[in-house]
Amino acid sequence: YQVYGHGEPAVVLVHGWLNNANYWNAQLDDLKARYTVATLNLAGHGASDKSRTDCSIANYAQDIVAVVQRIPNKRLVLVGHAMGAPIVLEAARRIGVRVTGIIAVDALKSIGLPPMSKPPFEELVQPFRAHFIGHMHEFVAQYLFTQDANPAFVRKVADDMARASPEVGIASLEALYRYDFGAVLPGIKVPIIAINSDLHMPTDEARIKKSAPTFRTIVVPGSGHFLMMEVPQRFNPLLLQAIESLAKP
Repeated sequence: YQVYGHGEPAVVLVHGWLNNANYWNAQLDDLKARYTVATLNLAGHGASDKSRTDCSIANYAQDIVAVVQRIPNKRLVLVGHAMGAPIVLEAARRIGVRVTGIIAVDALKSIGLPPMSKPPFEELVQPFRAHFIGHMHEFVAQYLFTQDANPAFVRKVADDMARASPEVGIASLEALYRYDFGAVLPGIKVPIIAINSDLHMPTDEARIKKSAPTFRTIVVPGSGHFLMMEVPQRFNPLLLQAIESLAKP
């Protein structure tokens, strides 16, 4: 993990599935000018150790707990992209009163829907088991970007994710799709703000608020899954405004 800047609260940036801490580089300058900022590589990702065999959301949440134990700030805002969002939800209930708010980035759209059952999940994951690298390139291009996305950037993300450990990738994907939001949301009392793209599944705020009353969403139209990298000039002001609204206990 790395820590930048100073000030309250500390903003902890958590990357998504098979990404790494560098995916937040376009936010660091704006954030560290106002706040303490921490980035980390979850176990099995980036520069972190690759030996983890249990890739549960709970274990990833403990990675965040281990980092914030080394940060002296009294207040924390946890920011999670994609898979990082349920991870920060899980971490928040373990950390307790230091957390004043949670920000999801293109995530949490499935709250209130039942977890995926085994047959559909196996259909989803089988191509990754059969040919991880090749299917990852197809998956990234088809599902994570708009049709007019920069091809070089699409290729960079696909290359990054295809280089990941297939064991970590498949186990993490299963943990994500089996995650039961209903078990964690009752313990989350702080505001949850989602800054989401309009790619594929819309954010049904009315449905989500039935399970997470503190939830609200900000939609960035025309962006892909990695909106913090694709459109930082639009994303960063929204992130700063969200953090400011969550900064007080």
